[in-house]
Amino acid sequence: MINLLEEIGNAASIGITGHIRPDGDCTAAVLAAYQYLRKAKPDASVRIFLEDIPTIYGGIAGADRLESGEGADGQFDVFLVLDCSVDRTGPIEKLVRTADKIINIDHHVSNSNGSGHVNHVVPSASSVCEVLYELLDKQYVDRQIAEAIYIGIINDCGVFQYSNTSRRTMEIAGELIEYGFPFADLIQKTFYEKTYVQNQLMGRALLESILFMDGRCIVSCIDRKTMEFYGAKPKHLDGIVSQLRNTRGVDCAIFMYEVGCMEYKVSLRSNAKLNVARVAEQFGGGGHVRAAGCTMNGTFHDVVNNLSAVIEELLEA
Repeated sequence: MINLLEEIGNAASIGITGHIRPDGDCTAAVLAAYQYLRKAKPDASVRIFLEDIPTIYGGIAGADRLESGEGADGQFDVFLVLDCSVDRTGPIEKLVRTADKIINIDHHVSNSNGSGHVNHVVPSASSVCEVLYELLDKQYVDRQIAEAIYIGIINDCGVFQYSNTSRRTMEIAGELIEYGFPFADLIQKTFYEKTYVQNQLMGRALLESILFMDGRCIVSCIDRKTMEFYGAKPKHLDGIVSQLRNTRGVDCAIFMYEVGCMEYKVSLRSNAKLNVARVAEQFGGGGHVRAAGCTMNGTFHDVVNNLSAVIEELLEA
C-alpha cells in the first residue's frame, strides 16, 4: 500500500481527475480526494477536472470547483488519476501526461498494473472510493469527506447488493456512518431516486428490450433521436442496464446508446455465470467481472451479433 501524502510530498500544484462519463464512484472519489488534500496539504494549489457529472452528485462538497478538461491548462507537480487508466481521462489526458508525477489509484481488473508513475490498484475492492479510503490519514477525514466516500461505495456496489461487496466494504461503511451524515437519505437520493425524464427513458428501454440466446441475454438500446427528443444526456441513462439485469433467467444484460454515426457506448452486467470484463476487453473496453463496458462501431445488429459470439463462447466454456 502506498503512503499517499508521502508520494505527494511538497507538491505545490496538484491535479485530480477520473474517467470520461463519470459515475458515482468516480465523481465521489475525485471530490473526496479534493476535500482531503485541501485539508492535508493546505499550502498546495489543488484543481479538479471532470466532464459533465450526473446532477445527483452536484451536492457533494467541492462539486462547484470542478473544471472541464476542454481548454484546461497548467503545469502540475502531481496528478491523481482515479478509477481509470490515464488513457480514459478524455480531454484532460494531455494535461495529465505533462505532470511531473502521476499517481494512479483504481480498482478495475482491466487496469491491474496501473498507468501512472506510482500505482495502487486493488481489483478486489468494491470501488475506487474504498481503495482511496484506505489511503487516507484519518486525522484529516471529516463528515463531508466521509459522506463522499460513502456515496461512491454504495453506487459501485449497488448498496451492498453486488458481488464486489466484501466484509471490508461493510466495515468501512460502518466506520463512515459514524461521522453522522444521513446515510439512508443519501442512498435514496443518489441510488434510487430518478427524474421524470430518467424514468421515461427507463420505461422506453424496458419496453423495447429484446430477449435472445434462449432467454439468457437481454439487450436494449436508446438512439440519438430518442435522446434528443427527451433532451437527455448519457448521465440520464444510469441504472438502466442494472434494471435489465434483474430480468428472471438472464445471465447477461446489454444496454447501449448511440453516441455517433454507427457508434455505441455499451454497458454490460451479469450474474455469476459470466465475466463481462472479458467480453468488454475483446472490444477494447474493460471493467469488472460483473460490470463492464466498451465502445463499438456498426449497426445495432452488428454490435449485438459481435457481442453474442463472445458471450456465447464464454457461457459455454
